[in-house]
Amino acid sequence: MPSFFSNKKLIILLVSIIILVALIGYSRTDREQITGPEQVIRDAVGWVQTTFTKPAYAVAGFFENVRDIRNIYEENKLLKARLEEYAQISVERNLLRNENSTLKDMLELEESLHDYLMRSAVVIHRSPDRWTDYIGLNKGSNDGIEPNMGVVDSKGGLIGKVKQVSEFSSRIQLLSDNDRTNRVSAMISMDQPKYGFIEGYDVDSGLLIMRKIDIEAEIEENQMVMTSGKGGVYPSGLLIGEVVRVEPDEYGLTQNAYIEPTADFYALDYVYIIERTSTSLDPELLEEEPS
Repeated sequence: MPSFFSNKKLIILLVSIIILVALIGYSRTDREQITGPEQVIRDAVGWVQTTFTKPAYAVAGFFENVRDIRNIYEENKLLKARLEEYAQISVERNLLRNENSTLKDMLELEESLHDYLMRSAVVIHRSPDRWTDYIGLNKGSNDGIEPNMGVVDSKGGLIGKVKQVSEFSSRIQLLSDNDRTNRVSAMISMDQPKYGFIEGYDVDSGLLIMRKIDIEAEIEENQMVMTSGKGGVYPSGLLIGEVVRVEPDEYGLTQNAYIEPTADFYALDYVYIIERTSTSLDPELLEEEPS
């Protein structure tokens, strides 16, 4: 049987283990400086860690960025949807607010114009080519509407008269229509009212023209103009507008007053059809005698 010390491999193994244990113990002692081999090993390990860590962090950061972008996209999509919803609600709120204000004005008007028979109506048609000439309403002969009835807006401003009537709708001629037959007997509110006729509309300035006013009448700005009730169509006292300026006519015999209308002819939604209840002259008596 060979002796223990005659086995060289075993002796080398034991010596190696003793050296390794010694080195481990030595490396675990508190030292301010490290040996050359330790420094080489640590630098090598650190380099390897750095080499593999940077790509790993880059890949992880890429997927994290993708996830953040997806989250931001979803949040942005949700915010856009809410913004669109808010815009729609805002529009509906404004429409309801305007409609509520209009209906309040109409209610107050019903209380103040109790002397006339009034029928509410809604504007259902306007032609782009004749926007300031005619409007269509949702009331007709089936609702008691007849030609030549006056029409006012929700605030009581005169806008025109019924021109044509069908069973369920009617066509309204506006004061801003420059048809030469479109006229209104009007008066300027003064201590002694001055009379004339609304004949014509200045498209550029948006003013009605009141003609045939007494040349000696002292008309001032901001005086109110209303229907006189003497024309046989409109009842007395319907607001038309207020005087902006006055000038002599082309012949110097009468005056023309330019009137800023109470009604806005460009924005009409709800209106009242006015039926005159006071007595007017029989149309047959207005016919000219044969020459």
